[in-house]
Amino acid sequence: MKAADLFVKCLENEGVKYIFGLPGEENASLMMALDKSPIKFILCRQEQGAAFMADVYGRLTGKVGVCLGTLGPGATNLVTGVANANMDRSPLVVITGQADSHRQHKESHQNMDAVGMFRPLTKWAQPIRHSLNIPEVIRKAFKLALYEKPGACHIELADNIAAYEVENTPIPLHFYRRPVPDDTVIDAAMELISKAERPIILAGNGAIRTQAAHQLRIFVKRTGIGVVTTFMGKGVISRHDPSYMFTIGLQSHDYTWDIVNNADLVITLGYDLVEYQPKIWNQCGCNPKKLIHIDTMPAEADDHYRVDIEVVGDLPHALWMLNQRLDNQPLSYDLSSQARVRALLLDDFAAHKDDKTRDSIRPQKILWDTRQIMGRKDILISDVGAHKMWIARYYHCDEPNTCLVPNGFCSMGFALPGAIAAKLIYPEKKILAICGDGGFLMNLQELETARRIGANIVVMIWEDHEYGLIKWKQENHFHRHTDLHFNNPDFIKLAESFDCLGRRVENAVDLLPALEWAFKQDRPVLVTIPIDYRENVLLSERLGKIQCPI
Repeated sequence: MKAADLFVKCLENEGVKYIFGLPGEENASLMMALDKSPIKFILCRQEQGAAFMADVYGRLTGKVGVCLGTLGPGATNLVTGVANANMDRSPLVVITGQADSHRQHKESHQNMDAVGMFRPLTKWAQPIRHSLNIPEVIRKAFKLALYEKPGACHIELADNIAAYEVENTPIPLHFYRRPVPDDTVIDAAMELISKAERPIILAGNGAIRTQAAHQLRIFVKRTGIGVVTTFMGKGVISRHDPSYMFTIGLQSHDYTWDIVNNADLVITLGYDLVEYQPKIWNQCGCNPKKLIHIDTMPAEADDHYRVDIEVVGDLPHALWMLNQRLDNQPLSYDLSSQARVRALLLDDFAAHKDDKTRDSIRPQKILWDTRQIMGRKDILISDVGAHKMWIARYYHCDEPNTCLVPNGFCSMGFALPGAIAAKLIYPEKKILAICGDGGFLMNLQELETARRIGANIVVMIWEDHEYGLIKWKQENHFHRHTDLHFNNPDFIKLAESFDCLGRRVENAVDLLPALEWAFKQDRPVLVTIPIDYRENVLLSERLGKIQCPI
């Protein structure tokens, strides 16, 4: 058979269901082989959107998402989405075509070192040098993409190699269990936990990724220890749990910052430093505290993250081991501050739920109504911009993976293509993408993809005609901002031009009915909201004036 056919058989062997991408001349043989395969190729409108779709597929399923592009500009267009998946720990394999191997050593059309370009952005990048190596390269790429910490791997297949005749078969899959922590380390961690007076748990992306929620909820119920999550740890504990202290991550003072700062022991669980650097919440000399690091990998060397005990191994198993020891371990904590902090935050979240403003709508009101319309297993996907900060603080979850916030690489343009992938996986769920007008316009072409494949998502656009997050940060730091203004199209006409539907919501009282309407339609819907971003500076001023209730 052709090497391209063997390549596709290896992808089938890995359980690939979808490949997101754009074909090109140099991957024509691979596309012909895919056309005979049960793998569904999702034709996208730009390679970056394809990479974001593969990213979200990997996050939501725990399986490897796959995206594809041709050589040259196809490969360079993939870069941002691939880097986003890699830094947000999403398992992804990116496949690119390449020039005929007979001309790769010299100056030639569209020929560039794509493997060299992808190496700093991935866990592994490798060209297929011989058709017999295809099973090994594919098996290794998929294994590395899934292995903790997950990320992206790159495979390059030259056009002429894809057309070679070859005899070989895929390598059988052998699933493995992650290593578990040693009993002595768990005993030492339990001793620190038992001696603490004001412990707190900081749960991150890894707690979601490794499915640690069940064991964490048992641990929290039995100990009463509060849980603060990073943006990407949302849902690891229910928003209704009295021990949930909501999110940390705004680079300013907040109630959650107070409770972490006041703790004498912080137990980090699947905490990724790429999300929220320790120097913000663990300033040396401010309040010395003990640190227990529970993760699949050893702790990063960081002057503000001086770990006392490292529990390295499978997170659910580590928590199970701790839960087993609770029967014989008397605990006595002062957790009175948790109830006070939680009550203050709940009041804060509800402060504008009855707004009746006109002409522009507060972020707090939008997210209150959004939470009312979204079920416990429905999925909200955030883009990157000022709205992401509001979602992080004001939108909370019942289950893991029901609010996806890109917070490692933080690329704009993520939400719309990501929502398409989510709808492919969960057609029965409500899927909502929330974008700023800047981020939405970066990948708006994928509206056509959504309509064509029947992904009936709702996209909410917070419109302020400028790069609002940059303005917010400049004003906080310099008390002024540079020119960040831009113009927008008529979003309703834009939606209709893609055979989608659009609605503009001008008044706060009309928001909930508009969302109810949007989720009943038989095609993608854009809901545009003029956002009141005067609240950005007001929030910064208020957070700076918060008096610690502890």
